[in-house]
Amino acid sequence: MSSLEQQKTIIKGRGAQKNVHNHFFELSHEVRDDFLEFCAKEGEEADKNKTRYLETFPKTIVNKVKSPDVGMTYSMNMYQGCEHGCIYCYARNSHEYWGYSAGLDFERRILVKKNAPKLLEALLRKKSWQAQTIVMSGNTDCYQPAEKIFQLTRQCLEVFLKYKHPVAIITKNALILRDLDLLKALHKDGLVAVNVSITSLSEDTRRVLEPRTATIKKRLETVKTLSENGIPVNVMLAPIIPSINSHEILPMAKAVSEAGALSIGYTIVRLNGAIGEIFSDWIKKTMPDRAEKVLHQIESCHGGTLNDSRYGTRMRGEGKIAEQINMLIQLAKQKYFKDKMIPRLNTQLHEQYKDGQLTLF
Repeated sequence: MSSLEQQKTIIKGRGAQKNVHNHFFELSHEVRDDFLEFCAKEGEEADKNKTRYLETFPKTIVNKVKSPDVGMTYSMNMYQGCEHGCIYCYARNSHEYWGYSAGLDFERRILVKKNAPKLLEALLRKKSWQAQTIVMSGNTDCYQPAEKIFQLTRQCLEVFLKYKHPVAIITKNALILRDLDLLKALHKDGLVAVNVSITSLSEDTRRVLEPRTATIKKRLETVKTLSENGIPVNVMLAPIIPSINSHEILPMAKAVSEAGALSIGYTIVRLNGAIGEIFSDWIKKTMPDRAEKVLHQIESCHGGTLNDSRYGTRMRGEGKIAEQINMLIQLAKQKYFKDKMIPRLNTQLHEQYKDGQLTLF
């Protein structure tokens, strides 16, 4: 197999198709053609494509979110890196802070914060802490495959329940239903809301965009099950990518509304930092017939560039295509969510449970 053929081979089960240079490093690593040719002749794997879990020891677990257009004040992430492998994921850039690539490393080098539950409990017990909703998965999915092994999300939910503290969850994995018992207990006091991400109704699209996520059928079933148990669900139709899933806005909104979702949100894809190179490489390999069209349409939503960091416009975009997407979203909300609303979470109980039990005096 020639080096060109090697480059065109799709790495199955992964979103990114290569590692890109970490811009924090002076030196870079590359796989040379002669090494690939040697492996092909010897019948060896140049890349074993295995996931590794690496324990880290942070001193804090809850982060104050300073970005004004994200829609959350505090977030926490039990895992850094995400095996779901969503090609568009904005969190990829953060993997460079840990010394890894935003490409394949992001999906295959998962950092695990085993002390997350203890750190969370220590925060919630502080006299100075005032209850505000903490969002799990502000960066990476708290129900990614690693959670099956380490169960850190479940342990943190137990802490939130113990201290009667509000929590919101963002996920695209049906594994959340494993913790339905805790979610129902939290919901009794108005302490939990769930955001489920659904990017397409097409399994073919889902497989290439988000290779290790739950199927669309399972995600819709997750929305339905949570809703049937009274747990408020918002669905993120995100990101909207022109000419890939932009035509599905109304069908997706209808499907999630029928499944019981109380609201929808959206963002237009933006490819900041290393993600631009990763996404461009991916789409030229997986969708070569429309790669340039999609890239140019994304650029048209962000002032002619893939990289858009402007607060206020970076999530919603600008220009004709962005305007059309926004109008479709507004139409979907009017048509399918007119009489629905996500309730505010309860922040009043926590002060009475600072020591983990009801304070009587």
